[in-house]
Amino acid sequence: MTTTPFISRKGLTRRRILGAALAAGAAVPLAAVAGPAWADPTAHASTRLTLPVPTGPHPVGTAQLHLVDRSRPDDIAGPGHFRELMATVWYPARDVERYPVAPWMPAGALQAFLADTGLSDLASLGPLTPGHVGAPVRRSGRRLPVVVFSHGAHSHQGDHTVIVQELASHGFAVVTVAHQYDTYTEFPDGRVAVPLRDRQAPTLPGDFAADLRFVLDCVEQLAAGCNPDVAQRKLPAGLLGSLDPRRMGAFGWSKGGTATACATLADERIRAGLSLDAPMQMNPPLAGDLDRPFMMMSAVFTRATNPEAAAFWSHLRGRRLNIRAQGAAHVSYGDNEALFPQVAKLFGWSGQQLQDVIGTLDPDQAVRIQQAYPLAFFDEHLRHLRGHLLDGPSPAFPAVTFLP
Repeated sequence: MTTTPFISRKGLTRRRILGAALAAGAAVPLAAVAGPAWADPTAHASTRLTLPVPTGPHPVGTAQLHLVDRSRPDDIAGPGHFRELMATVWYPARDVERYPVAPWMPAGALQAFLADTGLSDLASLGPLTPGHVGAPVRRSGRRLPVVVFSHGAHSHQGDHTVIVQELASHGFAVVTVAHQYDTYTEFPDGRVAVPLRDRQAPTLPGDFAADLRFVLDCVEQLAAGCNPDVAQRKLPAGLLGSLDPRRMGAFGWSKGGTATACATLADERIRAGLSLDAPMQMNPPLAGDLDRPFMMMSAVFTRATNPEAAAFWSHLRGRRLNIRAQGAAHVSYGDNEALFPQVAKLFGWSGQQLQDVIGTLDPDQAVRIQQAYPLAFFDEHLRHLRGHLLDGPSPAFPAVTFLP
């Protein structure tokens, strides 16, 4: 096992990307770039970063789950402890006005995340989401298809909220997972977890994949009317019995995309898998072929430049798709495309400094791409709603190419 985040030979992680953003913004002295804002941390206290509003017809609800996988002892925590995870369920909701909006990250986790990059003073700028905490589930005549999400190395379960909330607004339930020891998260008792560099820490893609499979177990419990939360905390009205365990998919970014591939190969409950610029460095190596649908949204880790991605592609025997947006960076299929342009304006970055972080793909188009393509993929394979977006190039998304 390795003590370095398992992302690439170049060491790309969500934390390093944010650090690179700071370096870009600090190409000249910070005081000169940001002016009084850096001298006075309260100068922008009334300003929040914002996420785009989802395009679906339904408002979004959200609820947290504290989960413990008692089949997996946690040697890091000590004897008698087991793998502990936080997860968040996002879903189409009703009557959301009476329920508070959810933050992008819990306050303690956000503070730790920013402290690691020297940005503690920006905690008050953390975005809110369109999700409403505890809102009742919108029930219709059919159960909700489910998609589980796996984040990247040294990241957090909210870093792809744009995609998550988009799916939920269109009628999916999405469960995001905080992979303990490689994430920033906060537990109900107030403990804040941060990424851990330890040879024994379970932070390889296979460990993430085991987390995803355990979360599928928890989805099955929710579908059966059982609450998997450790403390049996109250769940939103209508959540129990609303999920469909026969229609489950998975997606992930970077290491989480590799974990998604591992979990999809190992677990037939995942009917369709999607990776967002994943390196596909699997340990152990691939042991078989995959006959279920899988889609790769590539940016840096293309099949032409990354042998592991090419090898994974060769094992796909079902419907397979590989798209790439011209000008996309490693972070381009996530929330950074919506957040960093706002940071750039706030602190006076040049256009080049912003491009150094998020690439040359137009940020507005990048957001639209991540809203449209995952939705089209899971619509087709979990709801049998086939459109034309995945058939080939679209004039609505001129940057997107289909790789044969």
